[in-house]
Amino acid sequence: MSETPKTTIFEHMSALARETGAINLGQGFPDREHAPELLAAAQRALTGRSNQYPPMRGLAELRGAVAEYYAREQGLAVSADEIVVTSGATEALAASILAFVQPGDEAILFQPAYDAYAPLVERAGGTVRPVNLTPPHWDLPLDAFEAAIGPNTRLAILNTPNNPTGTLIGRATLERLGAICERHHLVLLCDEVWEGMVFGDTPHLSPLAIPSLRHRAVKIGSAGKIFSLTGWKIGWAVAAKPLADAIAGQHQFLTFTSATPLQWAVAEGLALPAEWHRAHRAQYAAARARLVDGLAAAGFAVLPADGTWFVTIDLAASGLEADDAAVAERLIREAGVASIPVSAFYAEAPEKGFLRLCFAKQDAVLDEAVARLAGFRAER
Repeated sequence: MSETPKTTIFEHMSALARETGAINLGQGFPDREHAPELLAAAQRALTGRSNQYPPMRGLAELRGAVAEYYAREQGLAVSADEIVVTSGATEALAASILAFVQPGDEAILFQPAYDAYAPLVERAGGTVRPVNLTPPHWDLPLDAFEAAIGPNTRLAILNTPNNPTGTLIGRATLERLGAICERHHLVLLCDEVWEGMVFGDTPHLSPLAIPSLRHRAVKIGSAGKIFSLTGWKIGWAVAAKPLADAIAGQHQFLTFTSATPLQWAVAEGLALPAEWHRAHRAQYAAARARLVDGLAAAGFAVLPADGTWFVTIDLAASGLEADDAAVAERLIREAGVASIPVSAFYAEAPEKGFLRLCFAKQDAVLDEAVARLAGFRAER
């Protein structure tokens, strides 16, 4: 009998927050609905459209809307037959990993990384080869990446904008990464779910925009993140047709399809004008500034970040013990604020000097969390 997977750090910290009454800045979900247009679209779809099985690869209207959204927002030219709609981004990741990792294969993942990557590779029978990003700027160490490639390496897993660090990978780095993947015949699986939550002057750039990666990269997207509707679990994988076909072949035996009315609603949402998406993003930009300014005023060192719903505290630079798991436990019990230790995003050899906080909360919640964190520092 296989070993039962451990409860994730997100479930652990959220359970502790419920148990202690702490403010939950750990798990990444908004505490209010931000997309009434999508909710109205879903209601219309429930009563006015089909509630039966959609096509296995997703509604044609949704796949077309995804393609048009990427053309408009990112200048990407992708076609509907290169898109597979899935039950959330995590299922898109699972289908992709099962498609390209066979027993005995190896997959390189850049960490800190979403905690599902390594278990999914292992579930496919593969072996994880982690390569650490370099703090505090979380640079991609391409020499270390190439050195980690062996004869059984088939896949590399990247996340940009990165969760938990909020950093973006730029064109020059992606071009070098593409040359390495091309040289070693690797597929690059790129988790881009935070592409709609970028706040700096540098736009998100997908590996699909890099010529050497156009036919060997898989782009993972998430309506839940774009529209702040994390419970909808509508995601997709985008790749050149041979790769998309392989992903679809796995998807059909995982979830097969995803909720039809929600697919209709997401298709409507993706067609909303760019102004809607800018206004939606601006709400989070204001919350981000509020939390960052409050933490800085309280004496915490916050690392620069351009994307996601998260900011990262450098514990040593903040005058705190560089043991993120211990500090996270203290904060939830002594300050009443839940966070996530960045070490939880590592399969091995973790960095332990950083904490992740989520700013996708109402102003009053953020203000109270900052006040509690400031009180914790003052009592030290």
